[in-house]
Amino acid sequence: MGMLALMGIPTKPLIALELRWLSLKKRAQHHYVANMKISTRFLLMLFIALGIVFMSVYQPGHLFGMEFEVRVINGFSNNSSLPLVIWCISQQDGDMGGRALQEGDDYGWRLKTNIWGNSHYLCTLKWDAKRRSFDAFKVPRDSQRCAPLNKCSWLVKEDGFYFSSDEVNWKKDFSWF
Repeated sequence: MGMLALMGIPTKPLIALELRWLSLKKRAQHHYVANMKISTRFLLMLFIALGIVFMSVYQPGHLFGMEFEVRVINGFSNNSSLPLVIWCISQQDGDMGGRALQEGDDYGWRLKTNIWGNSHYLCTLKWDAKRRSFDAFKVPRDSQRCAPLNKCSWLVKEDGFYFSSDEVNWKKDFSWF
């Protein structure tokens, strides 16, 4: 006999009450775990959706891979005996090779930005004793300034490098040195 029986307290109702309480506790834990799984899934989906919205608003060209045209033009006025030599490389396309551009010649390519938003094309130009490397295309700088035609053009002259997004309005970006 248990201690409660010795004291004259019936044990059957207490045992039934304890079993009922354990059953309710187990159900409550099950609902809590199920609700927690739903909450975790909901939060994960919410963060993914917010990330996509943020990327598309903050960097629209990066998310879907915008296409751009890049063009480097020899704008020297009298260099027929000395060509402008250009050599370009990129993370996406690797070594793009070199070209010798005579007066008025150009070297161009089309590119599609990657999803990470770090598309980068670096060119080295040489003319006579002058040599200069420059970013022909870099997403953070050019995704907006090459709009709305998605065209990035460089006119290389004796006094420096000129940029245009329409090949009508040229603005000097930097000098040879």
